[in-house]
Amino acid sequence: MEIIRSLENSRIKLFNSLKMKKYRDRHQLFLVQENHLIKEALKSGCLDTLILREDVDNPFDHEAIRVSSEVMRKLSDNESLNDAIAVCRMREGKLTDPHRLIVLEDVQDPGNVGTIIRTARCFGYDGVLLSSHCADLYNAKTISACQGALFELPVIRKDIREILEYLRANGIRCYGTSLKESRFLAQIVPAERFALIFGNEGQGMSEETLKRCDECFKIEMDNFDSLNVAIAMAVASYQMRYER
Repeated sequence: MEIIRSLENSRIKLFNSLKMKKYRDRHQLFLVQENHLIKEALKSGCLDTLILREDVDNPFDHEAIRVSSEVMRKLSDNESLNDAIAVCRMREGKLTDPHRLIVLEDVQDPGNVGTIIRTARCFGYDGVLLSSHCADLYNAKTISACQGALFELPVIRKDIREILEYLRANGIRCYGTSLKESRFLAQIVPAERFALIFGNEGQGMSEETLKRCDECFKIEMDNFDSLNVAIAMAVASYQMRYER
């Protein structure tokens, strides 16, 4: 059995380059670094190459290449030494007759983006639409925060104007989040087909996007007016699901 020990190996250099967005985009590949997420990638059919450390058993039903601990350490973003890393193929998300969607406009923190995708999957939403300036879907922190939802839920990245045009063309009512000229969340009775739109952590939704929403809401709070965007999304998405 061949074991790759050289850090200068061409395949290792390619895999290591996938830590950077421009190379992920160029090769349409990304890294997954936790065993339970690798299993989800394998189930979804996204797994391209499985990399195992030379001295561990293979717990996956997939052929693997073996590397030394030094090589594995180079590829890993984790503090502890990985047993396995998967190189996965990006896939294009597709929506089929969606009724409940989440839209993110320029959400910057990859942990927030990943948590929102995970929450959308948990509450039965049909997909998540990311504006062009959201955090990268395939950032290691995004993938970790998704906890496998990335492999099950359609996630599509487009310019926010294209997203809004798609929603309007498909008869999907848009509910924006704003403290101004808005109603309380509990007062909203959602349409049969709807999208919840959440904006940037610091600036919120852009004025242009707010103007194109059918209605805006705010979450009732006691003497405070600030929630983390992932928490706000969790509260609103659950409430709107319950109301339907």
